[in-house]
Amino acid sequence: MEATGSVGEAPGGRRVLVVGGGIAGLGAAQRLCGHSAFPHLRVLEATARAGGRIRSERSFGGVVEVGAHWIHGPSRGNPVFQLAAEYGLLGEKELSEENQLVDTGGHVGLPSVSYASSGARVSLQLVAEMATLFYGLIDQTREFLHAAETPVPSVGEYLKKEIGQHVTGWTEDEETRKLKLAVLNSFFNLECCVSGTHSMDLVALAPFGEYTVLPGLDCTFSKGYQGLTNCMVASLPEDTVVFEKPVKTIHWNGSFQEAAFPGETFPVSVECEDGDRFPVHHVIVTVPLGFLKERLDTFFDPPLPAEKAEAIRKIGFGTNNKIFLEFEEPFWEPDCQLIQLVWDDTSPLEDAAPALQDAWFRKLIGFVVLPAFASVHVLCGFIAGLESEFMETLSDEEVLLCLTQVLRRVTGNPRLPAPKSVLRSRWHSAPYTRGSYSYVAVGSTGGDLDLLAQPLPADGAGAQLQILFAGEATHRTFYSTTHGALLSGWREADRLLSLWAPQG
Repeated sequence: MEATGSVGEAPGGRRVLVVGGGIAGLGAAQRLCGHSAFPHLRVLEATARAGGRIRSERSFGGVVEVGAHWIHGPSRGNPVFQLAAEYGLLGEKELSEENQLVDTGGHVGLPSVSYASSGARVSLQLVAEMATLFYGLIDQTREFLHAAETPVPSVGEYLKKEIGQHVTGWTEDEETRKLKLAVLNSFFNLECCVSGTHSMDLVALAPFGEYTVLPGLDCTFSKGYQGLTNCMVASLPEDTVVFEKPVKTIHWNGSFQEAAFPGETFPVSVECEDGDRFPVHHVIVTVPLGFLKERLDTFFDPPLPAEKAEAIRKIGFGTNNKIFLEFEEPFWEPDCQLIQLVWDDTSPLEDAAPALQDAWFRKLIGFVVLPAFASVHVLCGFIAGLESEFMETLSDEEVLLCLTQVLRRVTGNPRLPAPKSVLRSRWHSAPYTRGSYSYVAVGSTGGDLDLLAQPLPADGAGAQLQILFAGEATHRTFYSTTHGALLSGWREADRLLSLWAPQG
């Protein structure tokens, strides 16, 4: 069936369709909307809500972030920070000059308390010592950015090689040395969450330093991150975003017609799962890389050029999930912000195969203490990789029971009250996402992200551009972030504006 006239009735102008209503797609739509060159603009969103991997839910009597959590590097060079400030979504502290000048180096702060699985507390001095070692080595990886060759292919192997050399100089008793390795293992698990990967052995060493950290103390939205994308939707003309409209196939390099536009032909026809077809001049694809990987063989007709398809296959895309636990009363100190979990007898130097069934929870890095709203006390746990994907297959009851046992074990309190309720993300299972965010995997380079960002047809002169690509995985230095996604949407909108509205 032809979706006659459903992209806009007025003849003339370029018909543009954006696939995906996350921050990249909304950013592109916002940029194009005010221009007379693009009177026929629609955003097709597969789900019932906009925001994509920005997803805030009302729960526990407040708002929790099921998706994106922080503005990373909230300072003047961050477009998400700027937009949030314009919409009045940030508080005084977040907007303060002082906050914008903090340089974290992109590293997570130290824990307020560190629990070992033996039930003992780990000395925070020992944790700080291991953090200095670990993050010092992470910073050293930048040395390989423009090197002709690297000593090992992955960040994980490099870290292990260096740590192995440090260990030989440790003079403490064996128990302390083992504890140090277990603490380092926790930092490896944390870095897996940051990189959205199962193992740092999968993350390529040479391009790792291309990821760019902006200054500013990472901050959150008190009323929810989704307030930002909601404001973006509200700024668009009514009915611009069409919800629950999943796309099945993008037919390109064709000559398509529509009854409402007699005599006109369009190079692209976007076919939806429900059979509707939208003939357009240009389509901006902003779907997550995980979805592209899964649908690579059917989403484009004709198929993508080999090198573009290869880039999609090679770039990494993993899973990082959150598990929220609500408690009647906090068992942690009032000023506690981050609880670290250290699993005794684990070591980054030993390759432990993931024992999913019995030990998935050992990948949990610990918990961020959420600001208490009313009299509600919530911990937010982070877990990445295959263990995280396995967690998605369990029931809420199984997760709650398991984590209750974990917390009783690490606190040494067998009578610790069970959490009242649990809520978690399931990004790997989400059919239109299939994971959390991208990383530059062993076998790929930053050039693959640039290649993914290139419009099609590759040899097309400007006016012939048919498919444009945006989304966090298309930004070479800000991949995995909301600001990378937003900038990529603007980049593709600007590409079209420079063709059709150069005076803009």
